[in-house]
Amino acid sequence: MSSIVRNLRTNLKKDLPAGLVVFLVALPLCLGIALASGAPALSGIITGIIGGIIVACLSGSALSVSGPAAGLTVIVLNGITDLGSFESFLVAVVIAGALQLVLGYAKAGIIGLYFPSSVIKGMLAAIGLTLILKQIPHFIGFDQEAFSEMNAAAGAQENYLTGLLNAFTHIQEGALIIGVVSLAIILFWDNVLAPKFSSLKLIPSALIAVFVAIGLNLLFRNAFPGLLLQKEHLVNLPAINSTNALMSNLRLPDFSQLMNPQVYVVAITIAIVASLETLLSIEAVDKLDPQKRITPPNRELKAQGVGNLLSGLLGGLPMTAVIVRSSANLNAGAQTRISAVFHGVLLLLSLLLLSNILNLIPLSALAAVLLVVGYKLTKPVLYKMQIKLGAQQFIPFIVTILAILFTDLLKGIGIGLVVGVFYILKANYKSPYFFKKENYLGKEVIRLKLSEHVSFLNKASIVLTLDHLPAYSHVIIDGERSEVIDYDVLEAIQEFKTKAFQKNITLELVNIPEVQVASAH
Repeated sequence: MSSIVRNLRTNLKKDLPAGLVVFLVALPLCLGIALASGAPALSGIITGIIGGIIVACLSGSALSVSGPAAGLTVIVLNGITDLGSFESFLVAVVIAGALQLVLGYAKAGIIGLYFPSSVIKGMLAAIGLTLILKQIPHFIGFDQEAFSEMNAAAGAQENYLTGLLNAFTHIQEGALIIGVVSLAIILFWDNVLAPKFSSLKLIPSALIAVFVAIGLNLLFRNAFPGLLLQKEHLVNLPAINSTNALMSNLRLPDFSQLMNPQVYVVAITIAIVASLETLLSIEAVDKLDPQKRITPPNRELKAQGVGNLLSGLLGGLPMTAVIVRSSANLNAGAQTRISAVFHGVLLLLSLLLLSNILNLIPLSALAAVLLVVGYKLTKPVLYKMQIKLGAQQFIPFIVTILAILFTDLLKGIGIGLVVGVFYILKANYKSPYFFKKENYLGKEVIRLKLSEHVSFLNKASIVLTLDHLPAYSHVIIDGERSEVIDYDVLEAIQEFKTKAFQKNITLELVNIPEVQVASAH
């Protein structure tokens, strides 16, 4: 018992400071992602609280941190627009949570292994590009009116480029100055100061930028009133000073939309993308964990399902396990999930006690934070790496990006998957056997030595090869090394055996099981 208490004390000494660091990283991101999603600022904080307290308690991961994710901003923004209201969108979040629970109980945690990495990278890169485009209006001070004018443009079938160009005719000088200064601070802190002084790595650059932005706007109030940002250019959180105030400010789901088919399309999109992002995140964190602990993927899906279900019911955004906050947690020295829970508690306290301070944050400073997040998702080095890997990786990657940008996330992923599967089929088409000519009993023969695993994907390649064998040849099909030969392939070989005599081919089968070929008559 004493050893358990001692270990708990040791862990708390590291987990509580780590939780504080994660809170400082998460706070501007929760607000910024809500901004990028076109959702109320309160929804971002609610999601962070649920992800920190509820999901962390249910998860089997010691180090991952859950909350609103940049990878879901496109889905949220488009979902709110397509469904007509935030309350309708919340119904899709609740359904998505239920779907994740089903996936968890169905042991679908290996789902991420069935998605080509090129398509997943393309999805994240496209989200990064979209995030950058969506934040430019906020960066230059085109805030409240930006969404209404963009939505009007969408109704008039104008493209986003038109809306973006329109934003540059509404530049607010104070917002632009704060945005540029915030972006410069983040880049300088992350790329110059933090690498030189390791102690600074624990201080989030986004938090420094936000504090400086608040100070700049207060300076504008006293010295340059023409640059002062008005309320519509600042975070707008309600004052939560009682239970009644909290309940009156919650946006609740409109369950009358359960009969709307579009709600289910959005819900399926959220469930797929959130599950993929979560599984990729916990895999990355597990690799970085010094103790090499493994997170049970099915348990994680269940935890995320509960989290999204509650988040939708309470007016929050969809969530995932998030690599940025998780890596900050790990780097801060966290030992157990207590750090994630503590960060959630701090987010709750900030909502209850610090709303007046949070409402001083300029939206252009949050846009600067998200511009950096978007850039990290779509770095030029990512494109270079995919090009180096060859057409098999680069083409599905770039097709996924373009498809998402010109359609939507779910359709884009689907198109990318089709292209990715095509290259998988092509690769399998080329490698089901070794083909060579050799001497056998004093005469030249053709030997087809099948590989270890021959699946139905290889059938087309083998059939075409057999059909093009020269007449009067001696052919040996050798399955000695094969552990598995799919029935479809065995059937094709048996069919060839019945008609080889037509070309005077002598056929010899080595370790090829016989199967009965169904007659067409």
